[in-house]
Amino acid sequence: MKLAADYVVTNPVDVATRSLRAISKETDLSPATFSRMSAALGYDSYEDLREVLRRSFEQKADSFSQRVEVMQQRHDEGDQGFLTQHIMDSTSNLQQLEAAIDMPTMEACVERLHDARSVLVLGALGSTGVAEYLTYMASFIAENWSMASRMGASLGSGLVGLSEQDVLIIITKPPFASNSIKAARVASEDGAFVVVITDTHTCPALAFASASFIVPTKSRNFFSSYASTLVLCEIMIGLLAGRAGAPVRARITEVENNIRRLNEVWGE
Repeated sequence: MKLAADYVVTNPVDVATRSLRAISKETDLSPATFSRMSAALGYDSYEDLREVLRRSFEQKADSFSQRVEVMQQRHDEGDQGFLTQHIMDSTSNLQQLEAAIDMPTMEACVERLHDARSVLVLGALGSTGVAEYLTYMASFIAENWSMASRMGASLGSGLVGLSEQDVLIIITKPPFASNSIKAARVASEDGAFVVVITDTHTCPALAFASASFIVPTKSRNFFSSYASTLVLCEIMIGLLAGRAGAPVRARITEVENNIRRLNEVWGE
């Protein structure tokens, strides 16, 4: 139990985000040991201990209202440098993104996306628009991509039938949408390949991820920056398009022809 407690103190992020099975395998300690340790510390269960750690991480993060208050204080004090600082922060995020992307992981994801029977994309709250953009880009090169819970559709119905042949891409950042975390768990339990895109190692969905990308989102704005997230999505789709070969060229030609026939683009 002392070894288990030492691990929790040293690795609170892993305990908060990874499954007990994974922790048990890494430490070579039985799940029962962690349960007994939690009880000895006064918790009803190991899950209760994990929940306390999760909440502690979430409470450390500034709320939107706190961050906008800081912005307003800077403005009142005469600081007019937000434009320059935001551009500098976004540039720094993009520079860090290159180092943050693990290319073997990216290549493995692209391969799974290419071979997948279906690809489901989920983004809620602030991540909804990015999920929509990712799905829109993919629609030009593949017919098996769709966006989960779009326009009020049932998330549960979208997850029906997922298996090891399918991929679920989840985009989520603090404050995490509950449905995104729950969808990651359900898809993982059903055997799907789950890709999680987030900006912190404390994201609960990482416990269910087959592959993950942690993107830098530093910003003085009251909202975290999505610039590097958008670029990551564009990289993923670009690599997928390059991997797909002649069928993609034929599909895009057909899409463009239909756009002209429908007069969807001005001047076409």
